[in-house]
Amino acid sequence: MWEAIKSRTTPAAISRFVSVVLMTGSGAVLGTAAWLEPSALGHSTHTQLGLGQCSFLQLTGYPCPMCGATTTFALMAHLRPLDAMLNQPFAAMLFMMTAAVFAVSAAEVVMPRRRWERLLDWIEPWEGRLAVGFLVFMAVGWLYKIALMAGTA
Repeated sequence: MWEAIKSRTTPAAISRFVSVVLMTGSGAVLGTAAWLEPSALGHSTHTQLGLGQCSFLQLTGYPCPMCGATTTFALMAHLRPLDAMLNQPFAAMLFMMTAAVFAVSAAEVVMPRRRWERLLDWIEPWEGRLAVGFLVFMAVGWLYKIALMAGTA
């Protein structure tokens, strides 16, 4: 009898634990983004967290691959999605993914339905293509940001 109860409850408990961890992390990121004031420069919002200027930008004169991501997250959190997409489209997509992780995690904490397991099962056959697409989108976002900041750095 105990084994039957244990086998039914353990997956839900594990799912809830994983979801609490993911919800806490993604919620902290989303909360921080909402707290920050987006920089009018389109980058450097991270300095409000006590971090220094981007070393890559200072050394090369070119934005780093994730340049403007913190600003974009802040813009998205301030409900300015068009400004966010124009600032750094890849980071806008990352924000939406972060918000989705938070939402799925919250739903899984309240009512476990093996959402993460089903999502991973659905993604697995596409894993390689999704990874390549992700990297290509990141590279395109970087090139876009380089073009956007040309002559302003």
